[in-house]
Amino acid sequence: MDTETVRSVVMLLGNEAIAYGAVEAGLGFAAAYPGTPSTEIIETLFKLADKYGFYVEWSVNEKVAFEAAYGVAIGGIKSLVAMKHVGLNVAMDPFTSSAYTGVEESFVIVSADDPSMWSSQNEQDNRWLGVRSYVPVVEAGSPLELKDLTIEAFRLSGRFGHPVILRTTTRLSHSRAPFEVGEVEPRSHRGRIVKKPDKYSMVPAVARRLRREMLERWEAIKEYMNSFKFNWLEGDGSILVIAAGAAYGILKDSLSFLDVDGLRILKLSGYIPMPERLLEKAFDGVDRVLVVEELEPIVETMVKSWAYDKGFRIPIDGKRYIPLVGELTIDRVVDGLSRFLDIPNPLSNYVIREELDVSLPNRPPNLCPGCPHRGTFFALRKALARAGVKPIYNGDIGCYSLGLLPPFRMQDTLVDMGSSVGFANGFSHILGDREIPVAIIGDSTFFHSGVPGLINAVYNRAPMLLVVLDNRVTAMTGAQPHPGTGFYQDGREAPYIDIESVARGVGVEYIVKFDPFNIEDSIEKLSRAARYVLEEGKVAVAIALRACTLYIVGSARRSNIDVPLYAVDMDRCTACGICYNAFSCPAILPLDDKRAYIDPSLCVGCGECVYVCPHNAFYVVRGWTDDFRRLWW
Repeated sequence: MDTETVRSVVMLLGNEAIAYGAVEAGLGFAAAYPGTPSTEIIETLFKLADKYGFYVEWSVNEKVAFEAAYGVAIGGIKSLVAMKHVGLNVAMDPFTSSAYTGVEESFVIVSADDPSMWSSQNEQDNRWLGVRSYVPVVEAGSPLELKDLTIEAFRLSGRFGHPVILRTTTRLSHSRAPFEVGEVEPRSHRGRIVKKPDKYSMVPAVARRLRREMLERWEAIKEYMNSFKFNWLEGDGSILVIAAGAAYGILKDSLSFLDVDGLRILKLSGYIPMPERLLEKAFDGVDRVLVVEELEPIVETMVKSWAYDKGFRIPIDGKRYIPLVGELTIDRVVDGLSRFLDIPNPLSNYVIREELDVSLPNRPPNLCPGCPHRGTFFALRKALARAGVKPIYNGDIGCYSLGLLPPFRMQDTLVDMGSSVGFANGFSHILGDREIPVAIIGDSTFFHSGVPGLINAVYNRAPMLLVVLDNRVTAMTGAQPHPGTGFYQDGREAPYIDIESVARGVGVEYIVKFDPFNIEDSIEKLSRAARYVLEEGKVAVAIALRACTLYIVGSARRSNIDVPLYAVDMDRCTACGICYNAFSCPAILPLDDKRAYIDPSLCVGCGECVYVCPHNAFYVVRGWTDDFRRLWW
């Protein structure tokens, strides 16, 4: 670590602690694509970059981010790439090869897993990817370890010239804890590329040799894990409990509810590869073993295999007592330990939540008031009906995933980033008369993984309607910029990549743009585009151009610019419910008599209600000023 000044204690999110740890480790380059629960790592590094002289970027997708950081590590500079667990799927090609080639300097891969799927489509456990690809995995036993463990991950990677996964979970990433931080000296991060085509050009003859070298490094790393300072053995009982990563903190909290003596605990934070000499020491004199880990039985499987080879014939349990689904919690671990030890569960009669004699309103997830996606969904349904089209809706990852829910129900498939265009490619060749696939994708997701599918559709003449919802930011994860935004994270002007130009450049012949706030014009343009797909049997692209309202209104309020406001003329309102049912604006509420009422604290003045209401019951209370209009793109 470089020369430091006085250190201070600050409260940090786990993700922020990872960022500070990376800086203290000598970080020179960081890249990522935003995705919960990993996003705050890069956002924090952006705040620190100028002060400490390193480079950081939001990349177009995880594969590009990975390859950029991987290349920098080959160039002799310490680098970090961060992504949520499913993001590593996008980067699997370079990820696997990085273990073969190794690197010249530290290369840390942060994989933020999401047990219980708080904001994800699956519970993928990326520790398996470390096992599969010979990449070491380290995981903090509690949020308090995250900063120092990050420094150790850089040290481990640099020592062996090998990539390292720093695995976090939502709970680790988003917990707050006190951390000691200090100033470090800014440094130069200019690399020196030493050309080594016999190492970094992965043709088969090179790869065959590199695989043998990788396995030699793996054995050396396995030996190192026996002295990894975040692994330790405590207690001296005849029953061994192995706690992997974050499970250690949950285990210790759970034991405070149990009156148990004679437990031996092996705490593992560096366990891929498995520290076998430490494991053998832990097994000495025990007659039962329980493995506590979150999600998949990875450590359990490795321990059972090792124990069999070593001749240990004692019961080794894990997922028989510890859940395979969802986050580990104290009540779940206490239950598992109680059953494993055959003792009463002290929490079995514990009331987790006291029943209250109140009736709370149902609050399903909803698009924000004034969200332009609401206007797009409303207009798209009407446009396809007007064109006589039978649509198959293919959704994607973003705020607009909420189109799956009532009242729109316009996401028949929704699987992964870019799947809207991919599924539409397949459906386009099997649908019947007047059926067309409609792909609905956001602007950031379009750049991330939608373009190859669009190229495929043009090349293979796959008739589909591609609707790109361009709200100018990566809205779902906190309004991060992307290539179509026109600015960087710090507000500086950036090159603007125009979606229409991209579509035209790959051969799309029919492109329309529309403003979702102008409902009738949107219906007409979308209807014409759908008819083009039917009649010409080609791809049509429709681009919804209206910035994220939440982002714009936030900017207005920070600048003391009045936000427009609308209200309901009660004499005109017929209580038809179109505005709060079919259009589902959360700022519009039904009164007892079913007439509409606009909550002024929620209204953001989009004006879509004026177009939606067939009775002209909405009117302007405070109109759009020039200052407010200038905020919009």
